[in-house]
Amino acid sequence: MRFLLAATAMAVVFGAAGTAQAQDSALNGRVDRLEREMRAVQRKVFPGGAGQTVEPQITPETNTSIPGIPSSSPLSDLTQRVTAIEEQLRTLTGQVEQGQYRLRQLEDAFAAYKRGTDARIKALEDRSTATAALGGEDTTVPSDTGGANIRPPASGTRPSIPAPGTSAGTTAPKPAAPATGTRAQQLAAIEKPATGDAAEDGYTYGFRLWQAKLYPEARRELEAVSSKYPTHRRASYAQNLLGRAYLDSGAPSLAAVAFYENYKKNPKGERAPDSLYYLAQALIKLKKPASEVCKVYTELDQLYGDKLSTEMKTGVAEGRASQKCK
Repeated sequence: MRFLLAATAMAVVFGAAGTAQAQDSALNGRVDRLEREMRAVQRKVFPGGAGQTVEPQITPETNTSIPGIPSSSPLSDLTQRVTAIEEQLRTLTGQVEQGQYRLRQLEDAFAAYKRGTDARIKALEDRSTATAALGGEDTTVPSDTGGANIRPPASGTRPSIPAPGTSAGTTAPKPAAPATGTRAQQLAAIEKPATGDAAEDGYTYGFRLWQAKLYPEARRELEAVSSKYPTHRRASYAQNLLGRAYLDSGAPSLAAVAFYENYKKNPKGERAPDSLYYLAQALIKLKKPASEVCKVYTELDQLYGDKLSTEMKTGVAEGRASQKCK
């Protein structure tokens, strides 16, 4: 029995060895065939001689570090990348919103600047129109005269203006004679008061300039008083005399605007009746229907009839008669 088992084991061993030898022989044959084919290729590639070889163009890198965290999963990497993109998107959105806000600020600032510039240009154009009107009559109709388009009285009666420091009931000093010499010399001849009351001094200086027929300079001083000191007693005086300066320089349209603004904005001012009276005389130069002047005279009588001086009452009566007011 033991002899039979030993024989069987020996047969298995020799059989396995035979099989291994057969496989090794087949592998050797395949290697030999590949070597022959490679030599044949080399003869085709290098016909000049054997022993030459081809160096590879791509060589493996050494000591190359692979970026990233090898232990992280693809889902974790993708989540991190999406988070980074969201952060960048939020940053860009904030920058866009800041840019839009700054743009709105610039647009608002430009609009305010444009409004201010347009107002200044319009004021300069009005002054240029008044200056140009010195050589001819201004025929522009004021935009707001309370519905009155009026012709002044034919007599042209104008109440006198008391000098600063005097009342309407006292006799005003004789107006100063127009200064002679150059414009600068004429201005230098006008004394500028300095009492400490800026509004009073400005009106007095403007009054003296108006007396000397230096109308552009007078208008500048009077307009400054009425705009800087609207609550001062002399504001009504300055605005009324501003209209007189325009009227005397041949700009009845601007004069009518100045008179009406003084009457409208400061109806209780001491020169509001005078402004309403002179409004009629300014509008006569605009050649408006006689029926309109009667409306102004009627309003003047109704509002200020008991405050009118004798001279002004005479002028109103003559004006109503010349315009045939009922």
